[in-house]
Amino acid sequence: GPVVGGWYRVLDRLVPGATKAVAVKKMVLDQGGFAPCFLGCFLGITGAVNGLSVEENWSKIQQDYVDALLTNYCIWPPVQVANFYFVPLSHRLAVVQCVAIVWNCYLSWKANRL
Repeated sequence: GPVVGGWYRVLDRLVPGATKAVAVKKMVLDQGGFAPCFLGCFLGITGAVNGLSVEENWSKIQQDYVDALLTNYCIWPPVQVANFYFVPLSHRLAVVQCVAIVWNCYLSWKANRL
């Protein structure tokens, strides 16, 4: 929550405005920069917490990362364009958290399957 909320405030400073073009620019920054980094960190931290060795964790990340990122790109870009265009900054995190319930179930399944 705090990381994503902070990221949205940064995006609003980097790309001010509320047009459709601005919403698309924010989505591109979000999905091109934040999402790949966040996903890699999530998979790495999950592997470490699950007791994987560094080598096992790296292997697991290599196995799961691309598939998870491609799935991310099927779900999040339309959500984020709508979020950035229609939803005020103060409510964006709530919208994302509603979608994140399903997304986090997928990520947990992906990260914890052997």
